[in-house]
Parts: sequence; structure tokens; C-alpha cells
Amino acid sequence: MPLSSKINKSFRQLPLHFGVRDAFSFDTLIAGSNGVAVGIVQQCALGEGEKQVYIWSSGSEGKSHLLQAACHQAAKNHRTVCYLPVAEIIEQSVQVLDELEQLDLVCLDDVDLMAQSPDWEEALFDLINRMRESGHSLLLSASSSPEALNIKLPDLRSRLVWGPVFQLQTLGDAEKREALRIRAEQRGLELPDNVAEYLMRHYPRDLFGLFERLEVLDTAAMAMQRRLTVPFVKSVLESDSDI
Repeated sequence: MPLSSKINKSFRQLPLHFGVRDAFSFDTLIAGSNGVAVGIVQQCALGEGEKQVYIWSSGSEGKSHLLQAACHQAAKNHRTVCYLPVAEIIEQSVQVLDELEQLDLVCLDDVDLMAQSPDWEEALFDLINRMRESGHSLLLSASSSPEALNIKLPDLRSRLVWGPVFQLQTLGDAEKREALRIRAEQRGLELPDNVAEYLMRHYPRDLFGLFERLEVLDTAAMAMQRRLTVPFVKSVLESDSDI
């Protein structure tokens, strides 16, 4: 059974289920200069060390990967877990956060999207309090620091900094190439160095965008039974104006 299915069963009492991608584990995470943050999150996933951690970055530095990796690690150690991307629950009732404190680990991705909504801000405030009382672990991610969040509930800001706050740093080019290589290997693709260099040189270098292009290339390579070469990559990506 895929690990994501096992994780889903950990919080089957919730009205909404969101799968954790099997590819997003600590084994495939390139920490770069974020080693301290990654180490703290790993401990939190195991129920050790900090009980609350806030991770932020303004770009695609791997916030979602890090939170989902924590879910993988927690589930492997028989902890009950929940990963909720706020972008996918924001139109739902705030009751989706009810009773989450019963779980060993709760990961909320992009909590900045709750800002300016009195109901969601209060629901997040209450959840943080309940998680602290239960002694269970809470991981939060956002696109800005707690101080920069445009929130209306004054006491919420103080709750967001109950644990350590880390800003994720952008990976260097060599680290991004390694991340691409690992992702390609997961998909059964051989990614030659010159192809990785071509992708880095001709397209935006944010990891999310690079991974999206790799997924398109994987689909095309399987369909056409082709290896990844620069001419093939160029023909595929230039034919897809959305990539």
C-alpha cells in the first residue's frame, strides 16, 4: 500500500482528505543551507524537540516538500498525521480544523491564506492553543514571516511564534541540479548533465517550475519511447506554451 494511503487512513475521521505525495520525503529533499531548519522539522515529525515550527519563504524553496516529508517520517514511526494545504480548504468550513489536536502531527501549508478572514484566523488561533495543550506537534508554512502577515487577530501573531521560525533559503544551481537528478531518478528517467544544464539555462530556475517541466518530459518520453536529449527536450517544451 502506498505511504500516502496509509497517511490518509491516519485521519479518516476528517471530512476532507488530502494525499501526501510519495516523492516528497526527506530522502529526496536537498537541504542546502537549510540544514538546521530541516533537522528541527525532522525532530518535530518524530515528536521530539520543538512542538511547533513555522517555516516561510516567498518563493518555491520547498515548504510543501518539507511538510509532506515530515508526514512521511511521522507515519513511518506509527504517528497519526494530517497534511492540509490551506489553498484547498479555505472555501470549506473552519470546522475542518476541529479535533485535529487529537493527532500526533498536524501540518498546515500556506497559513498566510487565512489572513484577513476573522473566522479562519480565530480557528487557527484556537487550533494552536489546543495543539499546545495536547502536547502534539504542529508544523506551519507561509509565504512571509509572522511579523509580516496582514492579520487582524492580535493574539494570533504571538501564537505563531510560540516555536522557532525559519526562512527557507534558495538552493544554489548545483543543488537544484541534484534535486532534478533525484526527481528524474524517482521517475525512472536518466537525466544527462547537459539536459539538466539546458533546463537551468533556458527556463526559470524555481524548483516547482523545473519539476513541472520534468513531469511533462517524463510523460512525453514514455509516450514516444525516447531518451532525454537536448533536441528532444527543446521540441517538447517549446510545443507546450503553458510550460
